[in-house]
Amino acid sequence: MDTLEAIATRRSVGRVKPERPPRELIEQILDAATRAPNHFLTQPWRFFVLAGQARAELGQVMANAVRARLPEPESPEARAQLEREAAKPLRAPVLVVVAAEPSADPRAVEIEEIEATAAAVENLLLAAHALGLGACWMSGPVLAAAALREALATPPTLDLVALIPVGRPAETPAGPPRRTLEQLLVGSKDVDE
Repeated sequence: MDTLEAIATRRSVGRVKPERPPRELIEQILDAATRAPNHFLTQPWRFFVLAGQARAELGQVMANAVRARLPEPESPEARAQLEREAAKPLRAPVLVVVAAEPSADPRAVEIEEIEATAAAVENLLLAAHALGLGACWMSGPVLAAAALREALATPPTLDLVALIPVGRPAETPAGPPRRTLEQLLVGSKDVDE
């Protein structure tokens, strides 16, 4: 699959098969992630790969963080929401947690580190697609960042950027509607005119 085809055909795959992809494929997508551009070559991305029971434990941490924000955590609606939250990491046999670590390089700017890590996430998603895997970028659980950092035993300085469930696709989602380039282009200037 060439690069433009991978970009054009990649989709967020929310439903995957239960069997775990081979370790070699997971390592390939992580390697692709590390090829992302990053200012001053700080390589700020950090990865946690979770499988098996570790995913359920993380789901419980996420549910507990949501519970703390609910006005009526024992209502039927809240219980259903908490069950959905706890199940999120279980939607795929592998969960990749991606975080950005601030650089000690005084020239590095924090937002650049997060942007570089986001570029690494996109590389990971494109590589997964090119290798026949399904994945999606879950940013919502980042709301429970403090609890997730504690559960993963990470330094408090890490910024969580994404949770990415990975597996063999159980669906092929249609492409979402996209705005045209004309709708998105806010300006163009040619100095030779």
